[in-house]
Parts: sequence; structure tokens; C-alpha cells
Amino acid sequence: MILKNRLKELRARDGLNQSELAKLAGVSRQSISLLERGEYTPSVIIAITIAQIFKEPVENVFSLVEGEE
Repeated sequence: MILKNRLKELRARDGLNQSELAKLAGVSRQSISLLERGEYTPSVIIAITIAQIFKEPVENVFSLVEGEE
């Protein structure tokens, strides 16, 4: 299972850069970059926080995909 996300798309929609999203989420800009590239899996708290920032259900921001690597 792979964790996919829509962070880049949602940031563009809301006019946020990585640094701005990171500050709102209480994480580093590097963490946001790693998340967007699929190289980091967020904690439940970070995932929910990011979803709340975008005013989206967490499953609209993050999704599990089977069979991809």
C-alpha cells in the first residue's frame, strides 16, 4: 500500500507555498516537501491538521493505493 496525497494541488488551490503550509501545520518546509514526493508518511495528528487547514476530510487529502510501488 502506498500513501498518496493531494498537497501540491490543494496548496495551489489555496495559494500557499510549502513554507506557509508548514508554518500552519507546525512542521518544517522539508517535511511538506517530503510528503509531496511520497518520501514521508505523516503521523495521524499531522495528517488531520493538514486536512483541517485545507477544510477537507482527511481522506480527500490522503489516500491509500494498493498495488503501486
